[in-house]
Amino acid sequence: KVAIKGIERELICPACKELFTHPLILPCQHNICHKCVKEILFAFEDSFADGGSESSNQSSPRIRISASSMDRIDRINRSGRKRNSLTPRSTLFPCPSCQRDIDLGERGINGLFRNFTLETIVERYRQAARAAIAIMCDFCKPPPQESTKSCMDCSASYCNECFKIHHPWGTVKAQHEYVGPTTNFRPKILMCPEHEMERVNMYCEICRRPVCHLCKLGGGHANHRVTTMSTAYKTLKEKLSKDIEYLISKESQVKAHITQLDLLLKETECNSERAKQEASQSFEKLYHVLEEKKYAALRAIETSKNIRLEKLQTQVEEYQGLLENNGLVGYAQEVLKETDPSCFVQTAKQLHVRIQKATESLKSFRPAAETTFEDFVVDTAKQEDILGDLSFHSNGLEIPEINEEQCRMYNKALISWECPEKTDSADIYVLEYHKLNKEEESVTWQKTEVCGKSKVLSDLDDDSSYAFRVRGYKGSICSPWSREVILRTPPAPVFSFLFDDKCGYNNEHLQLNPRRTSVESRAGFPLLLGSERLQVGCYTTLDYIIGDTGIAKGKHFWAFSVESYSYLVKVGVVPSNKIQKLFHNTHDVTSPRYEQDSGHDSGSEDAFFDSSQPCTLVTLGMKKFFIPATPAAPKDPASRILPLPSCLGICLDCDRGRVGFYDAGRMKCLYECEVDCSGLMYPAFALMGGAAVHLEEAVTAKYREYHDDI
Repeated sequence: KVAIKGIERELICPACKELFTHPLILPCQHNICHKCVKEILFAFEDSFADGGSESSNQSSPRIRISASSMDRIDRINRSGRKRNSLTPRSTLFPCPSCQRDIDLGERGINGLFRNFTLETIVERYRQAARAAIAIMCDFCKPPPQESTKSCMDCSASYCNECFKIHHPWGTVKAQHEYVGPTTNFRPKILMCPEHEMERVNMYCEICRRPVCHLCKLGGGHANHRVTTMSTAYKTLKEKLSKDIEYLISKESQVKAHITQLDLLLKETECNSERAKQEASQSFEKLYHVLEEKKYAALRAIETSKNIRLEKLQTQVEEYQGLLENNGLVGYAQEVLKETDPSCFVQTAKQLHVRIQKATESLKSFRPAAETTFEDFVVDTAKQEDILGDLSFHSNGLEIPEINEEQCRMYNKALISWECPEKTDSADIYVLEYHKLNKEEESVTWQKTEVCGKSKVLSDLDDDSSYAFRVRGYKGSICSPWSREVILRTPPAPVFSFLFDDKCGYNNEHLQLNPRRTSVESRAGFPLLLGSERLQVGCYTTLDYIIGDTGIAKGKHFWAFSVESYSYLVKVGVVPSNKIQKLFHNTHDVTSPRYEQDSGHDSGSEDAFFDSSQPCTLVTLGMKKFFIPATPAAPKDPASRILPLPSCLGICLDCDRGRVGFYDAGRMKCLYECEVDCSGLMYPAFALMGGAAVHLEEAVTAKYREYHDDI
């Protein structure tokens, strides 16, 4: 027999932390008090009304809803249910034991089974705990007598005399079932919660719960595998008995584990005390260093004070001697009374020198010592920062490294890091960053805690450089700071647009993806048909495509990438009044340099070609970036060819009439020129041959998770 007092933890409700009262079985097979599940549902409805505030969680002192459970309020709130004063309308809540979402369905609490077995065990425990407290008869006249038996059919307790009166021989009540005194009355037949008039006689193996024949015929268990209640009873009892026998047979092993855990508890206590002593000694050393520094500083201040006071006191005495009938003046007055010339001259010569010095000092008065102690101000700012970072360092915790290749600085900043061994030994990371400003003497780091290995920041200034560093924490232990990484934000706010699939879009040569963020030129059969006159000239076509949104004013930046296999791509801007000319420009389709009928092979046509362009474009292709040939550009063609960056950016300043082309990875300007911004300006792209352009995707809070899934 199992001692009743030894199973108390199994009889405690996970919500109210008290003994179960009318326990209900949840779909996850955990138990909860009938009153507790109602209070949890009401608490969630109160949270809906209060916007999920923490104060609403205190509406019921019996229950303790964890923070992780309250995080689900926003999702449940979308159901739009409202509280009823008698019955909770909400049916979705987290199980207090396993935190799984429990959906009670349309019937709500009424659809849950009452766990009569657990209720009986709880009652036996209560009786064992209060053996001295008697259950009184419900029918005795005052004072009531102690009951001797309880009727399960009448749900009442009786003394011997009252039982005979209310259950006379030869009547139907004489056949009632009676037990010893109890306050736990349970029905003799378990009824179906969905079909209240039907008793359960089957067991659903899928849902692992008793059902009635109506549930099987047309209810929610119609297609489930069921078995008879007697078979389920026999099977489950055999399994439970075997499991209990196995655990009992392993009693020696369990006791050995308990002994080992007791030793670990003691060892943990000892080790924690030792760690406390070591930490206390470390801080005591710091205290001693600070006390020595404090004593030295105060001693230096006191010494300087004494020296200054002595100088000032001497100066006071000297000036007091200048007063009439006092000190030097009084002595001089007495010397003037001397009538013997030789004696007077002998004394007056030295005295006159002293009088002259006193006169000069009187004319240019200057204190003998400074009164301020500015030289003795102790600067502890750096030490305070160091002490603020004081924590437990462990050699076992890896130093994270910021991965510059995975970091992105666009509309927001995505900072990503990883551990060298590709392990996740830290529980949490702290990311710090600050703006680089030469004018600021002291650096103020902004701090944010991150659970993963990346963070999206949205509070950074445009056209600024920032320093980033990260460290890992595991409990109270932290790793050293990572190497600082400096990244630069875009020169202007990010401009968002898509490729325009209507204005001038040539779907025979160009292909857009469904999201209109990528365009690819088809170097296929149509291009071959357009090159039939290859033997008499070079007729090639640039296929243009523009953005679907224009810019009227301000400064804007957008970024994109060009596939490395691209043969020829032109990028830039075009004003709205020249878009039609852009798509019907005859100079795009032929180059007179190689036309047989032109009669010459000079470069003058190139100048005419460049000046006639309706838009400002730069040329990319074959993994190169070509700086346009302008008077300010280098004359050597080789110096105008740069490696093609992995990501390019364009910054358009309509107010200044300037457009710049950037290496978006380093935010470095490669080329800048003037542009006419008299009308709406649109991003423009041109492709020829095999080429592809992809617009840079905006950084969102879920950016890294989305790309990790891909």
